Amino acid sequence: MESGATELLDAFNAAFNRHDPPAMMALMTVDCVFENTYPPPDGERYIGQAAVAQFWEAFFQASPAARIEIEELYAGRDYGFQRWCYHWIDRHGSAGHIRGVDIFHFRDGKIAAKLSYVKG
Repeated sequence: MESGATELLDAFNAAFNRHDPPAMMALMTVDCVFENTYPPPDGERYIGQAAVAQFWEAFFQASPAARIEIEELYAGRDYGFQRWCYHWIDRHGSAGHIRGVDIFHFRDGKIAAKLSYVKG
């Protein structure tokens, strides 16, 4: 699944940058898990398509300039990771960014879990 998993993550990241939660969710399992980076120290955990989709809808509404730049990506048979830089523009028009890592678990050709961590 290595090459398929790389393509899966590339498609997920492209959907993120298009702000397209339905396309993102089509790449995730029905019982998917997403662990957000906020609030510290542990983040919030979302389980299942409905909860994860609702998070992404609210996220893109709150951050209409959200963009992720992938710095490094590895995808194996059952898991993968990516190192990224997330960019945004705040409500005052100031640009910001933060760097972090996602750990992915794959099942049946889809993303079963996305666990996110940030620097700082």
